[in-house]
Amino acid sequence: VQLQASGGGLVQAGDSLRLSCLASGRALRNYHMGWFRQVPGKEREFVGVNKRSGPVTYMEDSVKGRFTIARDNAKNTVYLQMNNLKPEDTAVYYCAASVNTSPYYEHSYISWGQGTQVTVSS
Repeated sequence: VQLQASGGGLVQAGDSLRLSCLASGRALRNYHMGWFRQVPGKEREFVGVNKRSGPVTYMEDSVKGRFTIARDNAKNTVYLQMNNLKPEDTAVYYCAASVNTSPYYEHSYISWGQGTQVTVSS
């Protein structure tokens, strides 16, 4: 499956932004879809995952209550809705696809999008 992320940009603290990840090549419903983020000099960080088995989503603690993941299998697209953004959310955001039973780690993912930059100003 090929993934293409989009929707990043420059926003102010407190704003909202929705990232999209369009899958092609295979149906999205076959995969757990995760989001990660990375800042320069740091390792890529798990943000959350929407599991293929149903509306089950796990989010990293620092974004719980602010970020959600949703998918539209008919459109082969997964979304990361980010509300109440903070400057520390500034990063390149990646979507990724997994078939692993524990899709909470970078090494569990088999396909990655190209990343989209999110910058939050204070």
